[in-house]
Order: sequence, then structure tokens, then C-alpha cells
Amino acid sequence: MTDIARAGTYALGDRTVKRLGYGAMQLAGPGVFGPPKDRAGAIAVLREAVARGVDHIDTSDFYGPHVTNEIIREALHPYPDDLVIVTKIGARRGADASWNPAFSAEDLTGAVHDNLRNLGVEALDVVNLRIMLDVHGPAEGSIEAPLSILADLQRQGLVRRIGLSNVTARQVAESRSIATIVCVQNQYNLVHRGDDALIDDLAASGTAYVPFFPLGGFSPIQSAALNQIAEGLGATPMQVALAWLLRRSPNILLIPGTSSVEHLRENLAATDFDLSDDTMAALDRIAPRPVEG
Repeated sequence: MTDIARAGTYALGDRTVKRLGYGAMQLAGPGVFGPPKDRAGAIAVLREAVARGVDHIDTSDFYGPHVTNEIIREALHPYPDDLVIVTKIGARRGADASWNPAFSAEDLTGAVHDNLRNLGVEALDVVNLRIMLDVHGPAEGSIEAPLSILADLQRQGLVRRIGLSNVTARQVAESRSIATIVCVQNQYNLVHRGDDALIDDLAASGTAYVPFFPLGGFSPIQSAALNQIAEGLGATPMQVALAWLLRRSPNILLIPGTSSVEHLRENLAATDFDLSDDTMAALDRIAPRPVEG
């Protein structure tokens, strides 16, 4: 059986987790909306993840909404002492399954209480503030107001640690005068490399970086070069893409998601592959080159 501990650990504030975790987004229905077709299967995936050593689960009460947290509670509560559950606030789902900003004090406070209730805990391990200035990606603008509200909820004892999601380097810098930031969660993968400099800056300060869509998300990574490298290693392309992330920087924590036990095992087995310098260089060349201005 794969031992995911061989990929090492990293700090989330004063907690330490294994670098390969699990993202619960895909446990909801299509489009991360409504219930899954196979609730028992979703519960089985969560229990298998924990049984195989996963101690970092990423979720949000706006997945579903409420669905993934309710499934996590049913599958795993009472939670193992070493399990860190990271959730997100800052968005709400419309009746049409749209993703909408939810930054008011009432919105953020309500979201924290929704997560507490549906996860069945008295305090949330880590809460990422999802910035929604642009739903499609990071956009500049002050985040002081919503982050100050979250920091106040932390002072009330409802939130233990604070992270950020969908943010720019400038917003990370702004946040440090408001709260201690334990992680940043942005889109990043083998072909989506916009955060290269931010990852290195966070590593220098001992802050975790948690890439969402590590395998491309709703549009999985497609690359003939990746396929060829994977074939040579006896791995799947997605295992190689995850292994690349693990080697890219020691502060990267992975949360690949799936609703399949078989696929979960494949993802965790990414820790079995040690990529050589030559392989890393070949994988680095897959990313699109910036257009010269």
C-alpha cells in the first residue's frame, strides 16, 4: 500500500499535515450543486482517504450547498485527532447554481456558523477567505473589510486559523497586517503557472500554498508530452502532474478531489514516483510560455 507520508509534511499554522490531502468538492452533485448520485460511495471515499493516512481535507459549506460538509460529518464524525478540516467562506450559490460573492458581515458570520453546524464542530480548524472580486481568478482590490470580519470571528474562538483563496500577491501582503495567514489557495498546476513567484515568496515565509485544480479542474490537463513521460514512468499522466507539484516546492499541499475510491488510490500513489531533474525540466517545458509584449 502507498505510504503518503513519504512525500513529507508541512505546517498549517501550528498544525502539521501530510503534503497529500483530499479535496471534497467532487462529492457534491454535477457542477458542485445538489446531492451526489451515490452518497454511500462518497462516504466510502472519505473513509478510504482517512484510512490511507490523509489528515487534511478541504471543503466548503457552499459546495452543494451544505452537501459536502454533511457527508463529511456522516462519514468521519467524531473526527480523528490528527485530521485538519479546511473550509472556505466568501461565496454563496444561487438557485441557478451560480457562484456569487458573499462578503458582508452577515454573510461571513452566517457562513462560519453554517460550517460549524454542518461539520458538527465547535471551532473551525482553518477558514480560507475566498475572494470574489472576479469569479474567474484573482483580481486586485483591498480585502481589508472582509478579512477583518473573519479575524474578529477568530478572536471570538469560532475560527482557529485563517487562510486566503483566489488572491494576488499584493492582497497577501495586505492581509499580514490584519491576521496571521497560514495558507494561500489559488489555481495552479503544471500548465497554469501564474503563481510561481508567489509560491516561492510564501515558502520563504513558511506559509503553505494549496493549489486548487491541481489536475486542471473542469478541463483536465491534456499534453502529449505529459502522456509520454507518464508512460515511461509506468504512471498515469495525473500521477505525474501531482508528483511534479510535490517536487515543485516543499510548501505545496495537495488536495486532489474525486468521488471514486479507485481514483483516490491512484492520486495517493503519486507519492510513489520520484521525478528526476531531467523529468522535471521536461515537465516544466509543457507550460505555455508568456507572450512577449
